[in-house]
Amino acid sequence: MSTTPPRPRASLLLLAYLAFVSLGLPDGLLGVGWPSIRGDFGVPTEAVGLVLTAGTIGYLTSSVLAGFTLARVGVGALLAGSTLLASLALTGYSLSPALAVLVGCALLLGLGSGAVDSGLNAYAAGAFGPRHMNWLHAFFGLGVAIGPLIMTAALSAGLAWRWGYGIVAAAQLVLAAAFALTVRAWKRSVPGAAAASASGGTSPQVRVPVRATLRLPVVWSGTLAFVLYVAIEVSAGLWAFLLLTEGRGLSAAVAGGCVSAYWGSLFIGRVVQGVVAERLGSGLVLRVSLAGMAVGAVLIAIPGPAALAVLGLVVVGFAAAPVFPLLTLTTADRVGPAHADRAIGLQIGAAGIGAALVPAGLGVLIGNTSVEVLGSALVVLALALIVLYELGARRSTGRPAPELAEQSVPAQLAGESQTSGPVRPVVDGR
Repeated sequence: MSTTPPRPRASLLLLAYLAFVSLGLPDGLLGVGWPSIRGDFGVPTEAVGLVLTAGTIGYLTSSVLAGFTLARVGVGALLAGSTLLASLALTGYSLSPALAVLVGCALLLGLGSGAVDSGLNAYAAGAFGPRHMNWLHAFFGLGVAIGPLIMTAALSAGLAWRWGYGIVAAAQLVLAAAFALTVRAWKRSVPGAAAASASGGTSPQVRVPVRATLRLPVVWSGTLAFVLYVAIEVSAGLWAFLLLTEGRGLSAAVAGGCVSAYWGSLFIGRVVQGVVAERLGSGLVLRVSLAGMAVGAVLIAIPGPAALAVLGLVVVGFAAAPVFPLLTLTTADRVGPAHADRAIGLQIGAAGIGAALVPAGLGVLIGNTSVEVLGSALVVLALALIVLYELGARRSTGRPAPELAEQSVPAQLAGESQTSGPVRPVVDGR
């Protein structure tokens, strides 16, 4: 009997796309709205760091926990509850009387967003192919792009910044209701559940303790790979403007356009390479993309005309485009299906660390040396990422579900499985 996942329902696929757009919307609101927020609350510009730190803490916490509880809660219920929490947090933004309340709401927003991100990535890794996985992440970028437009439109219309958050809160509430109404549909569409249903019964379940997941070296090498990847993506976008203006002599207007071209190449790359990965295979596309990131980083590092650095940025952006979604998609191949949800939760949480700590540390390095160190740092990160990916790929070659048979299957259950049907590993929340 084939174990190929059933084709996802169109309604669930649409909801998944909308959820990824909604994940990006709040990220785009703060940058445009902060000057007005700062003025209303009478706080200094650097106070935005409190909001960002609280959001990051919430995001890291919930993204990791979601991976460890997904099997118990169910993806539909997790998405409904987490999106509702995000909607309530955004409503809190729009009603906040002081910065302290806003910071508390940022923590709640991080908790909701992290769980949605981790839960959807874990679900999509098992239910969608490379094309949809890439496109889902491209739609996250679309949400980030739409967010500033919503806040700008509100402010241009003479409305307070609170309206921008209120509009997005309402959209999140509608999405939460849609998830709540489709909880059972999400459960039925899980590949393992569908296969069990088609076989006319349930399979014996192998309980996999948390410690079994945490003992797998490939789980931690994969988690570190996400730190490195996101560090490259964010660092290139964050410090490219400074490199092009102070290091390569471009005007602010031209440099700003070049940074936009970097983010645009990331979006276009995910749209285009989603189709390519579906035809050529995720492994091949990942290897070519990782090599492309290293080549782009070298172009940025070479002292020379600004055009060379700009070309390097575009190459990095286009090459990096499919890496995050395809690394998520192939998690089960590296760690085994029974450990995949937990590993993805750890990876999504680690991505938040890579986005926050490494670019900040690189900023300190630039401040103490020169902005030209950016290219060299990107080369080192890109090469380290290639090594980590290859280590994980070698561990998974020809071996299904790493360590699962040795660590998690009691002898008597292994004996029973010969007469009672195939053993289906599931995550145990212990």
